[in-house]
Amino acid sequence: MSTIRRTAFLFLVGVLFSGLPSNHAAAFDLFGWFGGGDEPPPPSAEALPYSLDYAVGDTKNLEQILKDASTLQSLQEEPPPDAAALVARAEADLPRLIDALWGAGYYNARVAINVAGVPLALLSSRTEAATRAAAAYRARALVPVQIIADPGPQFALRDVSVLDARTGRPFPPGQLPPRVVQIEPGDPARSADILAAEARIVDHFRTESRPFAKVERREPVVYHPAQAMDVSLAVDPGPRAGIGPIIVQGAENVDPAVVRSFIYTEPGDPYSPAELASMRKSISQIEALGSVRIREAETLDAYGNLPLFVELTERPLRVIGASAQYSTTDGPALRAYWAHRNLFGGAERLRLEGNLFYLTEDGGRPDDDDDFDWSDLGGRFRASFLKPALWGTRNDLLVDALVERDRTEGYTSRLVNATAAIRHRFSETFSIQGGIEYERGQTTDVLGQIDYTLVGLPVSLSYDSTDNALNPTEGIRLIASVTPYPEFLGSSVPITIARGTASAYYSLDEESRYVLAGRIGLGSIVGADLDEIPANRRFFAGGGGSVRGYTYRSLSPTFLGEPVGGRSLLEASLEARIKVTDTIGIVPFVDAGTAFESSYPDFNERIRVGAGLGLRYYTGIGPIRLDVAIPVNRERGDPSYAIYVGIGQAF
Repeated sequence: MSTIRRTAFLFLVGVLFSGLPSNHAAAFDLFGWFGGGDEPPPPSAEALPYSLDYAVGDTKNLEQILKDASTLQSLQEEPPPDAAALVARAEADLPRLIDALWGAGYYNARVAINVAGVPLALLSSRTEAATRAAAAYRARALVPVQIIADPGPQFALRDVSVLDARTGRPFPPGQLPPRVVQIEPGDPARSADILAAEARIVDHFRTESRPFAKVERREPVVYHPAQAMDVSLAVDPGPRAGIGPIIVQGAENVDPAVVRSFIYTEPGDPYSPAELASMRKSISQIEALGSVRIREAETLDAYGNLPLFVELTERPLRVIGASAQYSTTDGPALRAYWAHRNLFGGAERLRLEGNLFYLTEDGGRPDDDDDFDWSDLGGRFRASFLKPALWGTRNDLLVDALVERDRTEGYTSRLVNATAAIRHRFSETFSIQGGIEYERGQTTDVLGQIDYTLVGLPVSLSYDSTDNALNPTEGIRLIASVTPYPEFLGSSVPITIARGTASAYYSLDEESRYVLAGRIGLGSIVGADLDEIPANRRFFAGGGGSVRGYTYRSLSPTFLGEPVGGRSLLEASLEARIKVTDTIGIVPFVDAGTAFESSYPDFNERIRVGAGLGLRYYTGIGPIRLDVAIPVNRERGDPSYAIYVGIGQAF
């Protein structure tokens, strides 16, 4: 490990985890990690800043309820210009704070606000005295402001009735299960809980194909002497409906037939919000389109179906981008791309992409004593073309071409590859693909040099029910492929390669702050001995997308101390994705795997394990990922640690 890399790593860890003083921490507070911004501005001649204090007793969560409702709190960093404005801000807060406490079930609550020692209340305001007292603090000190709350007892629900607005009678449990309503006598009489129950009831009936379900009346009655509330909800479930005509609007430069091919719902199918969400997600896969909004008609058509309007916006036709990444085991890499999203008006996508990366014998790590040489650069150029919805069907044409020069710890390779395939989409989650592939290349490793030609017939399937491509919190993702390269098609090495990867995601809470994620990968090659298979087609494990903590493609059977790859592969990963705040998360993880000489995992090779801790910064486009991993059962030549930086979760 070089001194420079060790120093950089220690500096990074020191910045992230050291206990810096607050005035220094602000300099590094790029993402708001240190929780700054709560302090009021200092005294000033141009404005009248104030301190803010709460006196609420020991009632749980009461102070936070008041803070969330108070403009004195939310505007504390924007002090008023004079004392009169400050007093007006305080007086405007009084009804807001009372409403907040009522909403929490404290219907006997009383609130006062002291401004510079002068109390203000709803029915007894001393505006002039408070203004004079506050003005005396200008340019001298912060005006002391205190919110004093006496909540009194929290009221409870005494009677809860949900009635059918059409008949005036309660819904039978089979039509509206108690698990949907959830609130019951004895619960706190919080307005938020009642509104949440209303939303659940409406959502329940909408999932029952009733798009016009609504709460017609809400009748809460508070009994102060009994410290209780009775609440009655009159709900109109509305008629059952199917999905009616689907009208596409807004995509002037994209063939509507392409959009319709990504809609798997047929007119007459039962209406459900899940179908609409599925439709929106599927149409969003068309890269030429930006926003997708599905608007429901206000009335049913003559057949009892609900017409839908798919309102679209288009994205810019051309896009150009670049990125850089680095890991301590794989080295630096640069990527640039250009794409056209609607080449001929049918959402055809043409993408040109170039990658440049450092090549050394140890998997991407420059040697301290070696001078830079252009031969140490590897590269990859790829051109891809996608024609979706051939002739308005659910079949897509995919054409790819690749030129690559690569070197890993175990081998060097040069190749050209071309693939053409047809993909059929059964639904927005499931598709199959078949085509033809041609590759010509040369690989060199400790087993020798192989000049090869492969002509194959790749077949693959994909199933993805996850809720987010870059940050999945629920669902399953499955990708499986098998490609025979028969000799009669022109392959110099008759082999068949099969590979599959499955990952699953499970959220432990409704807000998805705690997510378990697991992945398993398998691979197998049959039809030829190990030394006859091109090195770049053999299986290796290790690196950022495999077993973190180890050098890229370094885990496999060895010969003369060098990894030579295997004919089968086993990989597995487990992560616990924990959100500490809305934007910051930590991810403890463990990876395991290796490649085997046989065509199936016979466990003659030692399973290698990597473990570590990741840091996530969540953005609107996806999480920024920083993972630090160590090899658990480290062997000679393995790195002592590895750092990975990227966008999106590891899998």
